[in-house]
Amino acid sequence: MREVYRKRVETLLEALPYIRLFSGKTVVIKYGGAAMSSADLKDEFATDIALLRYVGIRPIIVHGGGGEVSSFMGRLNMPVEFVDGLRVTDAAAMEVAKMVLVGKVNKEIVALINQKGVRAVGLSGDDGLLLEARRLERRGPDGALLDLGRVGEVVSVNTDLLNLLESEYVPVVASVGAGPDGESYNINADSVAAALATALKAEKLVFLTDVAGLYADFEDENSLISECFADEVRALMESGTISRGMLPKLEAVLSALDAGVRAAHIIDGRVAHSILLEILTEDSGVGTMIRSGVEGAS
Repeated sequence: MREVYRKRVETLLEALPYIRLFSGKTVVIKYGGAAMSSADLKDEFATDIALLRYVGIRPIIVHGGGGEVSSFMGRLNMPVEFVDGLRVTDAAAMEVAKMVLVGKVNKEIVALINQKGVRAVGLSGDDGLLLEARRLERRGPDGALLDLGRVGEVVSVNTDLLNLLESEYVPVVASVGAGPDGESYNINADSVAAALATALKAEKLVFLTDVAGLYADFEDENSLISECFADEVRALMESGTISRGMLPKLEAVLSALDAGVRAAHIIDGRVAHSILLEILTEDSGVGTMIRSGVEGAS
């Protein structure tokens, strides 16, 4: 029994320097994948967010919910189409996406966090013009402009609103932006997380994924990278060894690091309490930390 107590104390002592280091700092967390689909993992995620808040860290949650959007569209006999990894979003699809992301998924996350004794508030780009957006222009392999409908990119972030809220609440942000004429845009949640982290000068940007982290060779499970620098990520992307599904996250990571975010983490959301393990301990087995700058720089 004494050994059990000793290990518990050691765990608390290991977390102490990280609590001291990050207390009062903003951490933006992109919530997605399996961590959003398992009841146990959802509950553990909410517990992690509550604990971070209780020790003085200021988490901001960004979420998507593409799987649920596709499911609802299927139930309504609406076509589901993706081009270059992006959902083609006409006016009808945008209506469903907004209903699911803002009206359903967002409120479920808020309720889970509230149940842990920490107050959360749900937001989308429309709220206080939190996320001003414009239509995303993407070209296909032939150079022609793709017609993606209401797929957008973030133009600006209302940091005043977030700074006001995060002193008392955990903001939970749905990846829907507001256009200049009041129209809504469906935005990649990874990009929204990077935009928020950049605008808020966040200490960390964390992505919950369905893989253990970043691999030097996706086909080799022993090639997991525990820590690297932005220049190494660029080299991996240029080499063509990165899985296609990881590219949007890495683009978002590099965008945030280039803009001044100190570190980004790609962690395994299938692992219970992976957020706490990555942020508050020295355990490097739950993901990859990517630092700004180049390897060997002082």
